[in-house]
Amino acid sequence: MTKYIFVTGGVISGIGKGITTASLGRLLINRGFKVNVVKIDPYLNVDAGVMNPFQHGEVFVTHDGAETDLDVGNYERFLGVDLNRQSNFTTGSVYLEVIEKERRGDYLGQTVQLIPHITDEIKRRIYQIGKDNAVDIVITEIGGTIGDFEMLPFVEAIRQMAVEVGRENTLFLHVSLIYTLPNGESKSKPTQHSIRKLQELGVHPDLLLCRTSQHIDNSVRRKIALLCGISEDFILEGLDTKCVDEIPLNFEEQGMGHLVSKKLRLERRATLDAEWIAMVDKLKNPQHKINIAIVGKYTTGCDAYISVQEAIKHGGIANNAEVHIEWIEAEDVTEQTDLDALFQNIDGILVPGGFGDRGIEGMIKAVKYARENSIPYFGLCLGMQCLVIEFARNVANLKNANSTEVDEQTPYPVIDLMLEQRGIADKGATMRLGHYPCVLKENTISYDAYQQPIILERHRHRYEVNNDYRSQLAAAGLTLSGVSPDGSLVEIAEVAGHPWMLGSQFHPEFQSKPLTPHPLFRDFIAAVLTHQHQVKNSDLNRG
Repeated sequence: MTKYIFVTGGVISGIGKGITTASLGRLLINRGFKVNVVKIDPYLNVDAGVMNPFQHGEVFVTHDGAETDLDVGNYERFLGVDLNRQSNFTTGSVYLEVIEKERRGDYLGQTVQLIPHITDEIKRRIYQIGKDNAVDIVITEIGGTIGDFEMLPFVEAIRQMAVEVGRENTLFLHVSLIYTLPNGESKSKPTQHSIRKLQELGVHPDLLLCRTSQHIDNSVRRKIALLCGISEDFILEGLDTKCVDEIPLNFEEQGMGHLVSKKLRLERRATLDAEWIAMVDKLKNPQHKINIAIVGKYTTGCDAYISVQEAIKHGGIANNAEVHIEWIEAEDVTEQTDLDALFQNIDGILVPGGFGDRGIEGMIKAVKYARENSIPYFGLCLGMQCLVIEFARNVANLKNANSTEVDEQTPYPVIDLMLEQRGIADKGATMRLGHYPCVLKENTISYDAYQQPIILERHRHRYEVNNDYRSQLAAAGLTLSGVSPDGSLVEIAEVAGHPWMLGSQFHPEFQSKPLTPHPLFRDFIAAVLTHQHQVKNSDLNRG
């Protein structure tokens, strides 16, 4: 029988349930179990696709084109698997499904209610994940904080599941905050209240993970155990760390995998994760240090580019390099900006994805600086479009070239709305989304990275290189190194004669993982290291 683990959070939001879920999944996969993960978000949006990145962070795209919560990206990276649209659903999508069933008459005239119809739909989706994927364990993370009104249907659904499949086949893991006073004293009262609120709803945590900035002593464990009815052995600590990739190792040291296996009556298996240990060792003991500038639209106080950050880190792992990211708000890069000062000590430049016209000219200035100064450049989606616009303006002599997303009246619309996107009114889930094939041209940066003629990459966009200008751009030295199989869409563009300057219309960051860094990010970081070395040698020779 499939086993079910449910992860809830207490006291505050952003407590680390996603990383906890991903880390636990890693421990169970290490033991040879087949694991799948689902994130439930209690908001009324149908999916994450049109949510504000400043508030919600990154929209992570699965291979089958679902626009999901960023935690799905954490799951994929830690588990080393590719998930699908089943791995994220919302209150909005559940209610939409139930209402559509009611309209079709599926409920045969019943009065449709929160219980059982909404809770049944929630349970059906979780059960379906185990059934469709034939997995040993399904881990379900419930977003939000215990006590939120929005969480009640989901907590009730998992309570019912524990009854239906049996407590021996379910485990409730609660992640909560242990607050540390300025004098260093640890306070567990908020966690106690959180657990009691959960118990009032009929859910009794089996395992408690205490998020804390310092080690918790045995007296705190005893107090929580006594007042909340949780065994001391099942109270673990989630100590703050700068290296999230070592969290699975920290959990393993505390025996989380063993405790979960014991509660779920799983077969005891070997646990050594040599590859992950070696990867973390590389992260913590790099041979090189480099600086990458990310010139973007959502650079302050949010997780809008978390997959890009992680993919850059993975590229660093592949090259034994620690990568420091310098965040640059594109809107602040103007005609008055001293670019030499701005990019001083910068070894590589990356422009990530985004939508709308804000900050576009700043991104284009960053592209031009990278091209003219032979600095390695990587453009992702919008960053690739900025590469094409800058090249068109300043190399192909198409003055005032632009994207019609930015300027509908541009005389040279080198980036334009895709034909199949015209006439679409709804914004949600209507872009070019998910896996599409790309054919690579030999003897290019792209082909050297992938070492294969056809690749599959994940997309999320509406605009593309305008085919009317392809020949003119190519004649000026823009190499269209990746195209769709029918040749109608440009997927990758490179600047001929530049050491490493490439833009991809797709989002390679979504497929990068710690143990299998994406080829383009791996080679981008390698090019950055080469550039850094050349600059240092040049400075020494001048000295």
